[in-house]
Amino acid sequence: MGMGGPHAGFFATTDKHKRKMPGRLIGASKDRLGDKAYRLALQTREQHIRRQKATSNICTAQALLANMSAMYAVYHGPEGLKKIAQKVIATKQMFVQTLLSYGWPAELIKEGHFDTVRVGFSSEEALKKYTNDKTFSVERFTEADGKYWASFSFDETTSFDIVSDLVKNLTQKGGPGGVELQNLNLNIAAVIENSATKLQKNDELCKIPEALVRKTPFLEQPVFNTHHSETEMLRYIHHLQSKDLSLAHSMIPLGSCTMKLNATSEMITLNSPTLANMHPLQAADTYGAFSKMVADLEGLLSKTTGFAGCSIQPNSGAQGEFTGLRMIRNYLKSIGQGQRDTLLIPVSAHGTNPASATMVGFKVQSVKCDPKTGNLDIADLKAKAEKLGDKLAGAMITYPSTYGVFEPAIKDAIKIVHDNGGQVYMDGANMNAQIGLTSPGYLGADVCHLNLHKTFCIPHGGGGPGVGPVGVAKHLVPFLPSHDGPFVGRADAPKTIGPVSSAPLGSASILPISYSYIRMMGSRGLTHATEVGLLNANYMAKRLSEHYDILYTNENGRCAHEFILDPRPLKESAGIEAVDIAKRLMDYGFHAPTMSWPVVGTLMIEPTESESKEEMDRYCDALIQIREEIREIEEGKQSKEVNMLKMAPHPMKDLLKGEEEWKGRGYSREQAAYPLPYLKEKKFWPSVARVNDAYGDTNLFCTCDPMPQEGDVPAEH
Repeated sequence: MGMGGPHAGFFATTDKHKRKMPGRLIGASKDRLGDKAYRLALQTREQHIRRQKATSNICTAQALLANMSAMYAVYHGPEGLKKIAQKVIATKQMFVQTLLSYGWPAELIKEGHFDTVRVGFSSEEALKKYTNDKTFSVERFTEADGKYWASFSFDETTSFDIVSDLVKNLTQKGGPGGVELQNLNLNIAAVIENSATKLQKNDELCKIPEALVRKTPFLEQPVFNTHHSETEMLRYIHHLQSKDLSLAHSMIPLGSCTMKLNATSEMITLNSPTLANMHPLQAADTYGAFSKMVADLEGLLSKTTGFAGCSIQPNSGAQGEFTGLRMIRNYLKSIGQGQRDTLLIPVSAHGTNPASATMVGFKVQSVKCDPKTGNLDIADLKAKAEKLGDKLAGAMITYPSTYGVFEPAIKDAIKIVHDNGGQVYMDGANMNAQIGLTSPGYLGADVCHLNLHKTFCIPHGGGGPGVGPVGVAKHLVPFLPSHDGPFVGRADAPKTIGPVSSAPLGSASILPISYSYIRMMGSRGLTHATEVGLLNANYMAKRLSEHYDILYTNENGRCAHEFILDPRPLKESAGIEAVDIAKRLMDYGFHAPTMSWPVVGTLMIEPTESESKEEMDRYCDALIQIREEIREIEEGKQSKEVNMLKMAPHPMKDLLKGEEEWKGRGYSREQAAYPLPYLKEKKFWPSVARVNDAYGDTNLFCTCDPMPQEGDVPAEH
């Protein structure tokens, strides 16, 4: 349970709305060889590129959790899931029948159709006799029809012993109150066994009403009907894993996504049964030491950001933005400035910012940046802030900017916004370049969100889980989200914006990862990590600057924690674009940098402090060798249409083609597969050739392969 998080949520829509869905959809396309290839059909990072028109800025996609759910379905299959449902119903009925055997009045037992039973008490005192017992946590109870009702839900993990303990607690404390229970001397084990026998003989007791019974088949695809032993499941998961390039293979230098090492010592708490089995709505006084850890973590994050208060409730960076902006909006209303409805957002800001602003109800105006340095255009900011007057709600500024530079006039920019009555939201996506050197609070910002899955080492997991805490200045502390859950207000904080997550502590079970990271690193370690991250980015930028153009540096030729490599001139000289370099990197065993953002046609590289000089050199060597391959095109030694980059990546199937099919390429199989010596020892093989993106975008298949018809060869997964 993990106290309610992290978790994956799912929804579906009709065909006509599919292209407006937030997030990315997996679709079936085909590769250069005509083979099936799955890809992200709506893969453009639209929350960045489309700015305020984006629809995908609800939350970080909880991809890791979605995969866990998928594997659950794969392992159990349709029949296994039916058996689980039948067990749940039977367990619920066993509880009901056992209570009835002890004489609990039938009118004080109300059954749901599936997993839930409401048990009635004649008075609040009788109910409290039970709910005050610390053996169980009963938080859902209501008053209706002059009775008091507690709800009990069962699942496939509910054992006979749990049912026995529940019944003991209910029956040995005077029952429903005012009603003398019978048969209290019965042996509980015998009663439960009799209840189970009764259920076996009377199927009607466990049947779902006919109107609710599903009549259509489900999970018909082969993948859900194949891997039902632990050995087969192991092999299936390992087969999928072998197709994945991850940090276990090589560095993934995604700019603004901060792919850092997730140390085992930080992750070990995820295996704690105590934490995993805590319920999100159990009584706060049963949290034990976890409450102190959360309070300590919020305090550490406040100190790191230089703010007066912090909330860890938001489940992602995007949700943190939403939360921070809601606090700004409510604060402005509370001081009679509710007419302020426009935010200034530089073009160098993190791409989610405009979409979050729109979701909260703000209007958005862009602020220019210097085309040479990437720095914020202070004159443009000042002019627009003054023109908006009492319509200015504030500004959202990313620091360092997504152009990979520290804004030299950041304090001036913040002062301009404040002087014109606005609030400053600082995007914390690049906080890993600030820690120990500066902070949003020191710079004068009013609110900032953090990405714990970036700066503070919670794993990305293919897009999730995430946590997006918000830190705020003193005047915004009363507006922080409620910690008391979605159903309870905060009497101590009447100005709170309320909960922003259905679980009181958000993605609670992964908070110990960041807590452990901060405690083990300490202030000196965190500062050193920042310094090494900046050093690594500047080292790579310097090496590559001799071969590629580097976009945006300061007056000393330095970048921040990331930099933008600009291959756009190569389109004219060789017909090569960023996507071709990205595809060719796969042949070198590397993931591409962030492509076409924040500047279209460029590559943004962020090595982080986790990478060694040897690994960074290996990545630089690959990019330098690719530049030499491009030079061969420029010199006419390779065709502009058919060359190692345009044909990349090269899967094994492609390299095994006959001489006739290979003829005309102008390069050897050896050059395609082993362009650098290390690849003969350490080679990651791409599973597919270059994917036909245009085909995938126009043919949005969002379903699994259909069941094979009689005579068909089963589809491969």
